[in-house]
Amino acid sequence: MNPEKKYDIKIKIPPKAKFIIRTIQDGGFEAYAVGGCVRDSILGREPQDWDITTSAMPEQVKALFSRTIDTGLQHGTVTVMLDREGFEVTTYRVDGKYEDSRHPSQVTFTPCLEEDLKRRDLTINAMAYNDVKGLVDIFGGMEDIRGKKVRCVGDPESRFREDALRILRAIRFSAQLGYEIEQETRDAITALAPTLSRISAERIQAELVKLIVSPHPDYIRAAYETGVTKVFFPEFDRAMETPQNHPHHCYSVGEHILHSMMSVRADKVLRLAMLFHDIGKPDALAVDGDGITHFHGHARISADMAGNIMQRLRFDNDTMNRVCGLVLYHDYCNGVVPDLRNVRRAVSRIGEDMFPALFEVARADIRAQSGYLRQEKLDNVDRWQQLFEQVQAQGQCVSLKTLAVTGSDLMEAGWKPGKKMGEVLRKLLELVLEQPECNVKEYLLAEAEKYR
Repeated sequence: MNPEKKYDIKIKIPPKAKFIIRTIQDGGFEAYAVGGCVRDSILGREPQDWDITTSAMPEQVKALFSRTIDTGLQHGTVTVMLDREGFEVTTYRVDGKYEDSRHPSQVTFTPCLEEDLKRRDLTINAMAYNDVKGLVDIFGGMEDIRGKKVRCVGDPESRFREDALRILRAIRFSAQLGYEIEQETRDAITALAPTLSRISAERIQAELVKLIVSPHPDYIRAAYETGVTKVFFPEFDRAMETPQNHPHHCYSVGEHILHSMMSVRADKVLRLAMLFHDIGKPDALAVDGDGITHFHGHARISADMAGNIMQRLRFDNDTMNRVCGLVLYHDYCNGVVPDLRNVRRAVSRIGEDMFPALFEVARADIRAQSGYLRQEKLDNVDRWQQLFEQVQAQGQCVSLKTLAVTGSDLMEAGWKPGKKMGEVLRKLLELVLEQPECNVKEYLLAEAEKYR
């Protein structure tokens, strides 16, 4: 711990949070905004939440406000409600022994702010502020912000032994802020990475998503280098260690994945699609007589693996389905001639909703390859997109949803519901995909009669 430095920093606390802090102070207690809201304010970012820490005990906080919710009294947290907006107010505390690498077995309340800040994970998250005292920075958070460092409060091994999730949080904050992980903190991550096996899949998933939608998704490389991905995502380690000796590539599979994530916008589904789009390549690896690597069928393997990994990390079904679809078809435009017929068939197979995202995935994939034929490949994707937009503008039928004949129409014509009627509808769709001008109700009803 360094001697506390004084900084002439003014933070604009929103009116409701300021009211809570002043009310507690007027009641004879200390109160500060603390943690992420202080860090983000210093960085010029809009804080999502304003957490408040205080010397007042939970019952004393409750006595000061007309409406509160007992959010976690055993941990000293009361939620103060102001006009339907909640603010967490937590009593200064000292955590007891961590027995599960996640939660303290007990907490002890303390009147000392320093003791409360001491238990926090990173220096940049261990600062407090109010309008009276200004910035309280006992552990060098401002210094690390200025030096662009992610550093643990106190002994990093102790912090990570208390809560193994802090390992991923340190890497995630590094990616979000573009900061370097300080060496002693990085060494502790390497030493204690195996303890992440005790953390729930849901918690790991949440941190992974925050990391990959950050400005630096490629910082997952640090998770690989420190042995972190080996614990919950060993498939990525294999990708990092699989070379690509081919004119179209200039990186290993893993490095290509990292560059592709950097080449697509920060959308959860798109970044996950890039993370998984080539994850099956190590299983598809073949080397020809000239030493050139090939990965035939890797899209299907990658999609299957993506599904398994996302199930393991407890992703929701909607995200899984969208990501796996993009992974399965990420290379589709590359192998099919772009013309209106092929576009209609592709949209029918892949889905009209997913198709625009496929162009973003394809471009990110190409930009992360070597320069060999890059412009030609990008031009090909542009042509696919132009034709897709033409199909949409002309209202051409690409699914049963826009077919001029419905199941109800066939039943009115005497067809019985069932498998046969479904087959007929699909045959009519095939006809319209080939000849969009045939999407006329009377014509299709007449065609259907041929299948009676």
